[in-house]
Amino acid sequence: MRAGELAAVRGRLEEFASEVFAPLVRRDWLEKGQLYLRGLLLDGRRKSMQPMAERLGVDHQRLQQFMTSSTWPVDQVRARLAWRAVAVVRPQVWVVDDTGFPKDGKASPGVARQYSGTLGKVGNCQIGVSVHAASDTASCPLSWRLFLPAAWDAPEAAGRRAACRIPESEHHRPKWQLALDMLDELSGIGLRPAVLVADTGYGANADFRHGLEERALAYVLQVKGEMTAHGEEAAPRQPACSGLGPRPLPRYRTRPVSLREHVLAAGRHRGRAVTWRKGSKAAMSSHFVLLRVRLAGRRPKPAPDGTIPLVWLIAQWPEGEAGPVKYWISNLPADFPAKDLVRLAKSRWRIEHDYRELKTALGLDHFEGRSFTGWHRHVTLVTAAHLFLTEQRICPKAPARA
Repeated sequence: MRAGELAAVRGRLEEFASEVFAPLVRRDWLEKGQLYLRGLLLDGRRKSMQPMAERLGVDHQRLQQFMTSSTWPVDQVRARLAWRAVAVVRPQVWVVDDTGFPKDGKASPGVARQYSGTLGKVGNCQIGVSVHAASDTASCPLSWRLFLPAAWDAPEAAGRRAACRIPESEHHRPKWQLALDMLDELSGIGLRPAVLVADTGYGANADFRHGLEERALAYVLQVKGEMTAHGEEAAPRQPACSGLGPRPLPRYRTRPVSLREHVLAAGRHRGRAVTWRKGSKAAMSSHFVLLRVRLAGRRPKPAPDGTIPLVWLIAQWPEGEAGPVKYWISNLPADFPAKDLVRLAKSRWRIEHDYRELKTALGLDHFEGRSFTGWHRHVTLVTAAHLFLTEQRICPKAPARA
């Protein structure tokens, strides 16, 4: 926003800040929180603390102290933001994703040489895992976690951990586990998704899928065609009992085959054309084959009678292709409409829009502090700025007096 545009919505911004920053009981915390929020919203090439302070006409030490050493309750602010975001966005799905923050050097918390989708390759970066509320028209982050690679738990990393003020309770956890932790945190404040969506980095992980099932969460997850499954008609058989030891559990005797093989065997003619949303130039549509399968793999979780539950297999098979190009699985009910399954599977596109705005307009990846807590505070306040802009787009009102 230009200075004039920000002044035009000053009243609305102050009202927004007073609500989401209500847990900041000290007056100086509230003032600094509002300053930081204004700094993120104001136009500028960099949204790190010193350039923002210069644009705001304040000493950058005020922002630095607020972000790194004060004790304001970031968790409570994040909870209020999440509740407000759900009310504004009215999400059809929640989306789990992650994004990279390219870095120079080794001093930033969690930085390592690791794969980043942002870079499209292995590079020196941090990785942030996020959960977003999304509808067809809007989306907003609900929570964030900084991924700590295993190297940050090694004894030789003790100095870096201390310099970054990483709490003793924080250690390496897989990205899928961070996602489940955030879902549990959000559930603890009364927020649960109608359906959860994620890409193959999460969908291909059996532990993540089991975690969602244990939490009774519906999902539509992108997976790889190499994942194996039994057909819909496959049934477990009871092995003969030798009379010694416990009775053996029923097991599947048929060989599971890849999801790709299931779809190829069914044939493209089993599918249908589906339009899932209107694009900027034309309707988004393609050809999809939908089947019911029983996932196999290394860690299937059968019922007591040995039966593996049926799930949806959704395969996109465009015209002119020799086979499917994308795959999703879903534990939604057998009578769930095919068009809605495809629409949910394709709903991740909103999150790429989020990341683009969060980074290019609001400085999500501009934080230069070395504090683990400071990183989480920065992304929380960037989320607040993003939610404020989202509200302006969804619920425009006459500008308040400057």
